[in-house]
Amino acid sequence: MGDHGHYRKLENMMHSAPFVKLTGAKVAVKQGEAIITLPVREDFFHPAGAMHGALYFLALDNAAFFAVNSLVEDVFVLTTSFTTYLTRPVSEGIVKAIGKAVYRNRSQFIAESVLYDSKENEIARANGLFVKSEIPLSEKIGYSS
Repeated sequence: MGDHGHYRKLENMMHSAPFVKLTGAKVAVKQGEAIITLPVREDFFHPAGAMHGALYFLALDNAAFFAVNSLVEDVFVLTTSFTTYLTRPVSEGIVKAIGKAVYRNRSQFIAESVLYDSKENEIARANGLFVKSEIPLSEKIGYSS
C-alpha cells in the first residue's frame, strides 16, 4: 500500500459528491487514516443554536470510511454499522474528524473516528463496521485524478 495516487483519487471522490459540496467538507487521506474538516455554519444549526448531529455524522462517518477505503484499492467500501456519540455542541469554527482503520479480517474492517472543535476539544466519537462492495473504484463515482 502507500499509493499516494489512490489517496488523491479518494479525496477527489469525496469532494465531487453533491452533498459534500453543499457542506464544504474537505478530506486528506493517508494509509489507514483520514482527516475531514468541516466549517460550522449557521445554516447547519438545529433550533437550539448548534450544529445538527447529521453534520457530526457526516464528518465522523466519512473520516472512518476513507480511512478504510485507503486500504482497499479496487472497490468502494460500505458502512454497514456506525455508532455515534455526540458529547458537546459546537456553534462556531471548523470541526475536524480523524478516522483510523483499527482492525481488518478477510471480510470486514473496523474504524474509529473522533470529532474535535477548533479548540481541539473532543465533541463526538464513533466506530463503525465496513465491508467491501462490488462497486469498482472508477471515474463513474468520482474516483479520478
